[in-house]
Amino acid sequence: QVQLVESGGGLVQPGGSLRLACAASGFTFSIYEMRWYRQAPGKERELVAGITDTGDSTNLADSVKGRFTISRDNAKNTVYLQMNSLKPDDTAVYHCNARLVWHNYWGQGTQVTVSS
Repeated sequence: QVQLVESGGGLVQPGGSLRLACAASGFTFSIYEMRWYRQAPGKERELVAGITDTGDSTNLADSVKGRFTISRDNAKNTVYLQMNSLKPDDTAVYHCNARLVWHNYWGQGTQVTVSS
């Protein structure tokens, strides 16, 4: 059974940091591209960050460049999103996504709220 379980969300003040984690099981994690998406109320889902299967290449949305970092540990079947200098506009539900050709798996998401 495929599972993606996100953790690490919460309430943080502007300028603060959070580290999200997504633990994968039920598939061969090390050959999948991994992504983080987010969706704020009333807004479309937005691709935040992506990382290749080996971790040798990453990409970030312009809105988070210089603040967020995506990484993965294939030995632990986990992908991370380090979020620094958080802004109220970063408030959203963050979902991890695993994809390989036609396979496309999603986690349930973790809420991130940036507010003073």
